[in-house]
Amino acid sequence: MRTELRIIAAAATMIPQIHASGGLSARRTGPHTVHLIGTAATPLGGDELDIVVVVAPGAELVVRSVAATIALPSSTTPLSIGRWDLEVGSGGALDFDPEPMIVAGGARHHTRTTIRLAADARLRVRERVQIGRTGEDSGQWRGDLIADVDATPLLRHRLELGAGAPADDALSAPRALESELVYPDERPAATTGLTQTRVPLAAGGSLFTRTGSLLAVSE
Repeated sequence: MRTELRIIAAAATMIPQIHASGGLSARRTGPHTVHLIGTAATPLGGDELDIVVVVAPGAELVVRSVAATIALPSSTTPLSIGRWDLEVGSGGALDFDPEPMIVAGGARHHTRTTIRLAADARLRVRERVQIGRTGEDSGQWRGDLIADVDATPLLRHRLELGAGAPADDALSAPRALESELVYPDERPAATTGLTQTRVPLAAGGSLFTRTGSLLAVSE
């Protein structure tokens, strides 16, 4: 199945526009808030998701989801693909924080998130991934995060988690990940133990990552 979703916050005084086909849609739940809603079982192996979120200059948008997403293998392939394209114009603000992605045993899901920001835009993008449901640990996830501020590269980042990942270890490798990109952000670097860190980015903003066996309780 191919899923296409477009969410456009056109102006501060207008409600977001939504155009959807396939297994994912969205509903307006506030003046500047939309919730992602599954309309069919997706992603299954072989599925492709193309999601575009545009925040026009001066507009604001908050994106949430009503439930976690579960990636499942199909009878023909374990791999599903998600492409997320986020754009925030001058003076705009995007807060993107959906519920976690659960990668079931035997499934593989690859995500590519591309972000384009104006220099005076504001952004928070949070991604959470859990490998396996109860009793499962053989799923695999890969996430590419590419962000630019105007013509300046902000971030080029890839993380892999689960079975077959380069750092996978049957005894102690993490099976859960939380990642958060914030721009602008002037907080200094901070590290907690071996599993949690926040690092400033050269072009502004910060990247936070936390790994573990299970996702932390959502705040």
